[in-house]
Amino acid sequence: MQTTALRPAAAAASAHRPGARIRVPVLGAGLGVVLAVSVLFAVTIGPAQITFGEAWQSVFAHLGFGDPALSPLRDGIIWQLRMPRILTAGAVGAGLALCGAVMQALTRNPLADPYLLGLSSGASLGAVGVILLGVGVLLPVAAFGGAIVALAATLLVASAAGTLTPTRTILAGLAVSSFFGALTSLAIFWSATGDTYREILSWLLGSLSGAQWSSVAIAGAALAVVGVPLLFSGRVLDAFAFGDTAASALGVSVTRTRWIMLTATALLTGALVAVSGAIGFIGLILPHMVRLVVGRGNRRVLPLAALTGAIFLIWVDTAARTVFDPRELPVGILTAAIGAPVFALLLLRSRSSS
Repeated sequence: MQTTALRPAAAAASAHRPGARIRVPVLGAGLGVVLAVSVLFAVTIGPAQITFGEAWQSVFAHLGFGDPALSPLRDGIIWQLRMPRILTAGAVGAGLALCGAVMQALTRNPLADPYLLGLSSGASLGAVGVILLGVGVLLPVAAFGGAIVALAATLLVASAAGTLTPTRTILAGLAVSSFFGALTSLAIFWSATGDTYREILSWLLGSLSGAQWSSVAIAGAALAVVGVPLLFSGRVLDAFAFGDTAASALGVSVTRTRWIMLTATALLTGALVAVSGAIGFIGLILPHMVRLVVGRGNRRVLPLAALTGAIFLIWVDTAARTVFDPRELPVGILTAAIGAPVFALLLLRSRSSS
C-alpha cells in the first residue's frame, strides 16, 4: 500500500522531464560501459607502461581463466598495485555520490553532503589517534569507529532537542563536527612529530595511495550491503520532497524512515572514509549535475549519481597519481580544485534560471 501511495509523488517529481524514462536506461547502460572501460584504461596509465592486452591477461588469469604471459613484476603492478586502487576509487566515488544524493533528498537541503552528520570529523579523530599511537594498521577500524561515534552523538543531540527534523539534524551535525574537529586539531598540535605530520595530512586530505585488496573488500561490501538498498529508496525520497506532512499523508513513517536512512547513509560513509580519508565535493556536486540531465526524480538520480561518482573518482585519482609524477597528490586536493568552481557555476546557473 505504501508503494502505491508513493506513486503520485514520484510522478510529480518527474513530470517536468517527460522524456526521462526513455533516456535514463540508455544513459545508465552507457555509463556502465564507460565505467568498465575506465577501469581497464586506468590500469594502463602510470610510470610503467602497461598495454590493454596485458591488463586483460592479468585480470582473466587471476579470475581463473588461464595463466598470464607476463613477468611477475608486471603482473604485480597490474593486480597488486593499480587494480585495488582503481576498484577502491570506483567504490568510494559511487558510495559518496549516492550518499550525497540521499542526504540532499532526505534533508531537503541542496548543500547537504555525506559528511553532514559530522562523520568526517569523527573518522579523522579516530584515524589521527591511531597514527599518533603508532598503530596505523588499525586505521580503517579506528576511522570507522570514530565516524559511528560522531553519528551517535549527532543523532543524540538532534533527538534530545525534540523530533528528528532536517533542521535539527543539520545543526546537530555542525556542532558535533566542530567539536570533533577541535579534538583532532588539539591531538595533532599536542602530539604529532616528524613524519607523523605528513601521514596525518595525507589522510585528512583524502588519499587512495595505500589501497589494497582489503580496501576493495571493505568498500565493496559496504556498497553491496548498504548502498544497494539505498539505490531502491528513490520512491520514498521523492515523498520527502513535499515535506514531512505530505510524506506522512502518502504513507511514509517519517521519523522512522529518517532514522533508518540517516543511519544507513552514515554507515556507508563511515566505511568509505575508513579506506580513503575525507574526499570532498563528490557527494555535493555530482548529484546536482545528474539532476540537471535527468530531473529531480530520485529513482533516476540515485543509480546515475553512483555510476557518475565511480567514473569521476577513478579518473581524478588517476590524475592525482600520474600528472605530477614522481610526486603524488592526495586525491582530495584535486576533487576540491575541480568541485569548487563547478559548484560556483551551478549556483550561477541556478540564479540565472530563477
